[in-house]
Amino acid sequence: MKKFFLATTISLFVSFGIYAQDLRQNAYSSLFSDQKANHVGDAITIIVIESSQASNNAETSAGRSSNLSFNGQASMGSTSSPSAGVAVGTKNDFSGTGSTKTTGLIKTKISAMIDSVLPNGNLHIKGSRKIVINGEEQVIKIKGIVRNSDIMADNSVISYNISEAEIGFEGSGIINDSQKPGWITKFLHWLF
Repeated sequence: MKKFFLATTISLFVSFGIYAQDLRQNAYSSLFSDQKANHVGDAITIIVIESSQASNNAETSAGRSSNLSFNGQASMGSTSSPSAGVAVGTKNDFSGTGSTKTTGLIKTKISAMIDSVLPNGNLHIKGSRKIVINGEEQVIKIKGIVRNSDIMADNSVISYNISEAEIGFEGSGIINDSQKPGWITKFLHWLF
């Protein structure tokens, strides 16, 4: 009986060692924790809320003025000799002003996939979305690095929590083409 009990105990310890479980796998499918994306290929929702505003003003004014004059007159007694006068003047004025103002606002949700898991546990994500409405195409692209702790309970992350974020919003179609200058205007800008 003692041999049977000893053999059973040893076989249980060996089977526990063979079928040991990874705690991260348990957390992924646990009844008590949220299912968060943390493996390559898992989907994650990115809530893009980006607002930017910048302005710049520049004003330059310069002026230069110079005058040179020469007058001469000679006389002898009661007779006067001819007189001569020379005057030279130059003036140069420059005034330039310029200002730029840029405002941007993007609000959207986009799904991305985990591209790779870095050695420290951070997740490299990448995703894109293409929308076509009446021939107008809009493409939203996003990539960056997300910490596991920034992923919320609903498996989403806000864009300002993404480090090294690259967010692109591009459009093509007739409306986009009409906002660009024509080739003659581009050529004249290139010349001047």
